[in-house]
This record gives sequence, structure tokens and C-alpha cells, in this order.
Amino acid sequence: MRVSRRGDVAPFIVMDVMEAARQAEVAGADIVHMEVGQPSTPAPAPALAALARAMESGPLGYTVSLGMPELRRGIAGLYQRWYGLDIDPERVVVTAGSSAAFQLAFLSLFDAGEKVAIGDPGYPSYRNILKALSLVPQAIETTAEHRFQPVPETLPEDAAGLLVASPANPTGTMLDKSALTALIRAAEAKGIAFISDEIYHGIQYGPRAVSALEVSDEVYVINSFSKYFSMTGWRIGWMVVPEAHIRRVERLAANLFICAPHASQVAALAALGAHEELARNVETYAANRALLLEGLGKAGFTDLAPPDGAFYLYADTAHLASNSHDLSAEILREAHVAVTPGLDFDPARGARTLRFSYAGSTERMQEGLLRLQRWYQARQR
Repeated sequence: MRVSRRGDVAPFIVMDVMEAARQAEVAGADIVHMEVGQPSTPAPAPALAALARAMESGPLGYTVSLGMPELRRGIAGLYQRWYGLDIDPERVVVTAGSSAAFQLAFLSLFDAGEKVAIGDPGYPSYRNILKALSLVPQAIETTAEHRFQPVPETLPEDAAGLLVASPANPTGTMLDKSALTALIRAAEAKGIAFISDEIYHGIQYGPRAVSALEVSDEVYVINSFSKYFSMTGWRIGWMVVPEAHIRRVERLAANLFICAPHASQVAALAALGAHEELARNVETYAANRALLLEGLGKAGFTDLAPPDGAFYLYADTAHLASNSHDLSAEILREAHVAVTPGLDFDPARGARTLRFSYAGSTERMQEGLLRLQRWYQARQR
């Protein structure tokens, strides 16, 4: 049977690592998971309680395509609490996770064959979704000097769009307001559409993350309940779009997805009020971050990107191996710790890096760190 070139996307390597770890667990191994950016905590208690009540009260069917009005109002309220912004709830689009939001954004903003600039290292699905939609990912090679974030002078002249993430995956670095403003203004000057991935907002360890909406309303902002709200498997996210784009995104959402899952929307609305529980989760990430920053050096990982937010550490491993995929497999096999090869995030330079996720419990992170240190000591003999 014939196939489409659009389906010829690279694998999402972290998912392959997860499967290898699962197989090891089936064989009886105890694996410490530091590969996947997934909180080990459940959805907030109010979310679970709200869904239980909703399931008892009647069927959960389709909602309007842009999402339950009360959830859209609740998300708009989040922007008031976090950033002091008065966002019209009509601009909020509830999506089936941020992945659906990226598809909607790319389809709304770009025509087939156009180029969208993204910073490397970066989230691998950016590239793969773009390719699957017949768009061209245009890599910007970022540097440690600029905290692995794009800067205005690196913007390609022929790009139709620019996608940035702050806090970023895999590095955890953030753009401050001046840096973000400079990027948005440079994109505006070149006629480049600006998309801001803010999925890790709420998880920061110093100054708060800055939203692109604090700089301009003429941007697409994407967020999700997966990370800060600890609801990865619920597949519920959102997007804030300019007022003039609401109807075009609504048409796309209705045809492609009908709506986000009703059950997840009910839970998400309640999760917005779980402030204390979610703050405790961030305290755990902060403890894990401190633990790994102190201890990874004893496991041979001494050159780390400065993590301002999210729950990742990105390490240079050139002194340990020339191929991060093989190094990741070695660590899984010998230390029983799952980590992600940098090739997932940076095809050109990722053979020399690994990403460590510290989204798990502190107890498991301590165990993983001890195993990595023992592995490194044995490797040095």
C-alpha cells in the first residue's frame, strides 16, 4: 500500500526509552525513571472529586469545540492571578493536550512548505508535528552563552514562524521579560508569527516565568494541565489566541477534534483551585533539583545547563561517550536508571548530551542518583 512522506517522521526517542525500561521491569528489574517528563503525583484531589461527582450526575458528552465556558473563564482567571493580565475568556481555546494545540496553531498560522524556526535543543515533537503537516522546521542552534534560547540576531529571514519555550525542555532555562520582548519585537519586524510554549509555567525556582501575553496580544500561547497540574494522561491543555483568530481556530478544532474530552475538562476546572497541593509538588521538584545539582557531578555529569524551571537537567556527556543513545542504553542496562539521549532534542549535537528528569519522588531521585554514582565509579575502574 502507498504511504505519505508526511508519515516519515523521526521516532520520539524518550518513548522508546520508556518501552525499554518497561521491558526491563517485566523481566524483574527495578528501574528508576528519569527519562520522562511526567509528574509522579496524581491529579489534584479536587479534580478527582469533581469528576466523580460529574460521572454520577449524568452523561459526559460533547462540549462546545472551544471548551466549557466555565473552564475558559477559569483559565482566564489564572492569567490574572499569575501575571496580572485581563484576558478575555473568548480567546481561550481548550484542547486535547498541548499536542493538539500545536497542531491547531500550525494549521491556523502556516501554509504547507513554510518554515518555522525552533531552537535546538528543543522538544522533539515540534519538528515532527511540523513535518507531518508538510511544514519545514528550521533549526536555530542555541548556545550556552544565551542560555540555550534563541536571540533576535539568530532569527532566519525566511521563517514564517518562531516557536519558543520558556521554561524550556530539555534545558529548563527561561527567557526574562527583556529577552522575550526582544524576540517578539524582532519577529514582528520580520512578519514572523510568534508561538510561545508555556507548558512548564508554575514550575520555577527563582523569578516567575514571563508569559508572551505580557508583551503582546498578537501571539499564540500554548499551555497544558500536564505538568504543573500533574495531569499528563488526562490530555487536556489550552491555547490563547488573538481575538481575530478565534473563529478560524474554532473551525479547525471542531473539524479535527470536535472538542477536548469532557471528563478531563471537568477535572481541569477543579484543578485550577488546588493551590496548596500543587505548591507542594513544586517544593518536591525544587528538592529534587537541589539533590541532582549537588550529586550528579559525582556520577560524571559536571557540565549542566542552568535549570530555571521545569524539572529537567541537561548534561554534556562528550567526555563519557560519543553516542548518547548508546550511553543511555548502557545506563539503563547497568545502573537500572532510565535517562533520555540528547539526540531526541538536538539531532546535530545531541549525541553528546543526556536529559535527566527529576519529576519523580525525592526518594526515587535519591535512589537513582546513588545508582548513577555507583555506575560511574565502576566505569572508572
